Amino acid sequence: MQQTHALLKSVFGYDSFRAGQQDIVEAILGGNDVLAIMPTGGGKSLCYQLPALRREGVTLVISPLIALMRDQVAYLKQNGIAAGALNSNSSEEERDEIFAALRENRLKLLYMAPERLSSANAILAHANITMLAIDEAHCVSQWGHDFRPDYLRIGELREALGNPQIAAFTATADTETRKEIIAKLFAAPPREFLHGFDRPNLFLAFGPKSGSRSQIADFAAKHAGQSGIVYCASRRKVEDLAAYLVAKGFNALPYHAGLPTETRQENQDRFSNEDGVIMTATVAFGMGVDKPDVRFVAHADLPATVESYYQEIGRAGRDGLPASTLTLYGVDDIKLRRRQIDEGDAPVERKRADHLRLNALLAIAEAPVCRRQTLLAYFNEASPPCGNCDLCKSPPEMIEGTVPAQKALSAVARTGERFGLEHLIAILCGDATERVVELGHDQLPTFGIGTEFDKGQWRGVFRQIYAAGLAAVDPAFGGWRMTEEGWELLRGKRDFHIRRDTLKVARARRGSSAPAELDEADAPLLTALKAKRRELAAEAGVPAYVIFADRTLIDMAAKRPRDSHAMTEIHGVGERKLERFGAAFLAVIAEA
Repeated sequence: MQQTHALLKSVFGYDSFRAGQQDIVEAILGGNDVLAIMPTGGGKSLCYQLPALRREGVTLVISPLIALMRDQVAYLKQNGIAAGALNSNSSEEERDEIFAALRENRLKLLYMAPERLSSANAILAHANITMLAIDEAHCVSQWGHDFRPDYLRIGELREALGNPQIAAFTATADTETRKEIIAKLFAAPPREFLHGFDRPNLFLAFGPKSGSRSQIADFAAKHAGQSGIVYCASRRKVEDLAAYLVAKGFNALPYHAGLPTETRQENQDRFSNEDGVIMTATVAFGMGVDKPDVRFVAHADLPATVESYYQEIGRAGRDGLPASTLTLYGVDDIKLRRRQIDEGDAPVERKRADHLRLNALLAIAEAPVCRRQTLLAYFNEASPPCGNCDLCKSPPEMIEGTVPAQKALSAVARTGERFGLEHLIAILCGDATERVVELGHDQLPTFGIGTEFDKGQWRGVFRQIYAAGLAAVDPAFGGWRMTEEGWELLRGKRDFHIRRDTLKVARARRGSSAPAELDEADAPLLTALKAKRRELAAEAGVPAYVIFADRTLIDMAAKRPRDSHAMTEIHGVGERKLERFGAAFLAVIAEA
């Protein structure tokens, strides 16, 4: 690995790998097919870019969105790496240049959108493609949250190219999705790397809605001058919220699929290239956006699933520096999401799975303890209390909840651990539905013992039971079942406390900002360095972070290097960037 470490420093400017990267790079260089599950911001792209420099031939990168290709190709070229991209925005001249580079073996990495695979098969068949790197590999899963039909063509391409090495990457994939990825992308089982889902630099917060526009504005004000994303459930709300934030003095832009293509592209370019832009958007925005210095992500409305929530908050703090998240939710959000599921065209099995995913997200929203623990538990990952979420910083008021939990668990147990949430709640509330009567569940001792709560409150109780691990839900059929801890509670061998605001809506929580990592005295220099970065980026026609990431500028401001040798010790400064930009930034530091 000595040569690999030398390239890591000379080309990318890094002294060492991030956690988990080296094992994956070694496996790829060893000729293994690889499936890697890594958290957003964990450095997935380096895991295939670095091996591409060590091997003969071309690494073909299948990537879902044009924005990611454009930014990564610009970044690679700035580092002196021969890279190109083929997508629907490529001009005829760009395509001709890439095809010529492939024929003449001048290209190391080629990025391609999945919908371009079939039209480029002929030229690819005669190119020396030695590895397929597949980003956002979960898009191949028809049961996932980001299914892209064109990803199903990758298996055919693999065979047409003579089964080159495969390296697939994603940040979110449960056990079933991983099985589907392996079945559809690989000729034989790959080496799997599961490096966890935790993003410890993200501050996690949820809050009930109480005037969501002002809540979002207050949250954004804590990050004045910083880039952020605010997700909304509808196009109209995207535009309304953007206008509201602009009126409040923020540099906010809208983004949704209904806007003209030129407007979307212009707004996305401004978000990528400028500092301090807030993008209000639907979920049409985000995947493939490689901007590392997004300092906050807010949800003005409840996301659809845990996976969607995780993907969307993952766009904050990709540089590893502190970033904040806030998710607002209300009764209307829950009704909307359930209606969207019920009125959709998906088969019954898919609808059932989507309801379960929504229930899991609501369990995170109403978690009684550490928010991060509940989130990671969904991905079967254990975690101690994080100290970096709203519940750790300001624990909610807890009240005695043993009796309500026992009533809920009794309904689960007495019905044979086979029924879904609404059926169990109907029994507790004494609601003699046709199904309840047909099964004789109106004759159970549990029938009608929970009339002190309404159905909405019981849903909250069940979500807290689920979050506490007292019950589990069958992922295939939706039936609730007991856990060992649940049986202990039902038998009176343990107590249980419940959040008071599960039974009564609490006041909205404000998002909290994580502390900065730069001394106040260095802030003016950082501002000057960012100004120089903007100037150089404008001259090169690339996003600012392609010149240097925020983390690099912060390191410069803190260490204040005075010569080229000292500059090589700065995080993210490789030989090529030192040659191109070192003098300009050293001049700024010298004037400080």
